[in-house]
Amino acid sequence: MDSRKFLVPGADLSGINLSDSDLSGLDLSRAILEKANLSMANLTNAILANANLSNANLLGANLFDANLQGANLSNANLQGANLSKANLQGATLANADLSRARMSHTILRETNLGGANLTGADASSANLLRANLSGANLSNSLLWHTHLRYADLTGADLTKANLTGADLECANLQDAKMWGYVSHGTNFRYTIMPDGKMHFNPIPAPDGTTHREN
Repeated sequence: MDSRKFLVPGADLSGINLSDSDLSGLDLSRAILEKANLSMANLTNAILANANLSNANLLGANLFDANLQGANLSNANLQGANLSKANLQGATLANADLSRARMSHTILRETNLGGANLTGADASSANLLRANLSGANLSNSLLWHTHLRYADLTGADLTKANLTGADLECANLQDAKMWGYVSHGTNFRYTIMPDGKMHFNPIPAPDGTTHREN
């Protein structure tokens, strides 16, 4: 029996085991994949818009160029997953594990990443306009030329994050941890910094490359 015939939009696939499966290009929009095992699955170009992937296991999954707009990925395991060029606008990734995930050029506009673990993630050139990153762990992450305008980073951990060329105009960094972060060419215009004060101009680092705060 071809199990793929059950993989259709809106299907209830809660708890299904699809690890190592080739699901590339499939339309699983609105599907219920809560607690599903999709570890190491190939989901390139898949359509998962408005799908429920809460508590799903997507360890090492390939979601390159996938459509995840409005999807629920809260508490999902996305360690080492490839989300490059995927569209997650308006998605919920609260408390998700995105450590070491690849998210370069990913659309994350207005996503909820509150409390998410992005340790060591590569989000270079990603679009995080108005994203909620409050309490998120972004330590050792790569945020080269990342668009973070109006992002909520209150209480986030940016220890040793690389913010080279990032745009944080009007972002909120109040109470964020930023020891050892790299900020060459970073735009902090109108940004609320960890001390609660707003800066009105980009902050040049003391040596032109790195700004350190304890």
